[in-house]
Amino acid sequence: MEDKMSKSHPKNWRKVKLGDIVNINMGQSPRSEFYNFHGKGLPFFQGVTDFGDKYPRKSLYCSDPIKIAEMGQILFSVRAPVGDVNIATEKSCIGRGVAALQMKNRNNDFLYFLLKNYTKYFKGISGGTTYESINKDQIENIELMIPEKPDTQRRIAAILSAFDDKIELNNKINQTLEQIAQAIFKEWFVEFRFPGHEKVKFIDSELGRIPEGWEVRKAGEILELAYGKALKDINRHRGNVPVYGSNGRVGWHDEKLVSGPGIIIGRKGNPGLVTWSQTDFYPIDTTFYVVLKNNYLSLHYLYYVLERQNLPDLAADSAVPGLNRNLVYMNEIIIPSKALIDLFDKQITDIRERIQKNCIENANLAALRDLLLPKLMSGEVRV
Repeated sequence: MEDKMSKSHPKNWRKVKLGDIVNINMGQSPRSEFYNFHGKGLPFFQGVTDFGDKYPRKSLYCSDPIKIAEMGQILFSVRAPVGDVNIATEKSCIGRGVAALQMKNRNNDFLYFLLKNYTKYFKGISGGTTYESINKDQIENIELMIPEKPDTQRRIAAILSAFDDKIELNNKINQTLEQIAQAIFKEWFVEFRFPGHEKVKFIDSELGRIPEGWEVRKAGEILELAYGKALKDINRHRGNVPVYGSNGRVGWHDEKLVSGPGIIIGRKGNPGLVTWSQTDFYPIDTTFYVVLKNNYLSLHYLYYVLERQNLPDLAADSAVPGLNRNLVYMNEIIIPSKALIDLFDKQITDIRERIQKNCIENANLAALRDLLLPKLMSGEVRV
């Protein structure tokens, strides 16, 4: 494979073994008694299920790590699916499904895109056999083509990083918009400083003083936590329908299970994590998704209510923690007036539409980056 590819590269590119240009630190899983969801110790990444588009998602932590990835190192999936890559944003604990790679000339940005370009080759070998796992020796002996000059490597990385920088900027804008939405919810429904609150009488309830005309109901009276469905064919890079697991979005699919917008809640693995999907989506079997029993309420309102209910505390204490939906059903929820729910829904809908616009732009930028990636990595586009 590499001999054929080398002929298509410019003369100033050379074939190398990955072990010649990269230091490799294979992960090792600590004992489970040191795991926690409360931020004690280092973020713990066990495998590709913890990977995001470029940076890993933090959910599990380890208070006594064995193997560590430093900030900026490349996280490389060594168990099926082999070859997916992320970049560590901070010092982290890595389990046996991950290796931390450091380019010897420190050009980790180039290494990230180099490995990303070769992902399809890591997925299989001749005959279509898929790697179930890959060890250190196998990683070191992977042959690939790189430009000889470090400056060329840096220029390639800079071009591709420009796309990612814009995507990251949009993500930060979306985070700010989300914080605005959370602030509105808190102001209106926690502090009770909603429009016209000065003229409203307050009465006693099971949850303390609330505006007159509002009520308190059990969660089970107003919503159902429906089970997600197992899905074997999860693609991390292609498809139009987002797939959600207990850690949030884990990939893409071609068919929906639920019409969006909607709320996904982690059931096993990372129980109680509440995620919003603006579009149609597919929740897998480690999740619940919310079904409204009463159209009076809005999913926007319920999303922020559920986010504040400390649902992880309702998970069973076991080797694989699971969220008990019957305990969730016992939670009490304040039901505001319909007029205020409608006003809140309108404001949050506007915010969500702005967020979705940025997400669409990000998808287009990612498509352009992925189109350019193999051209830069083959030398077809010179820099």
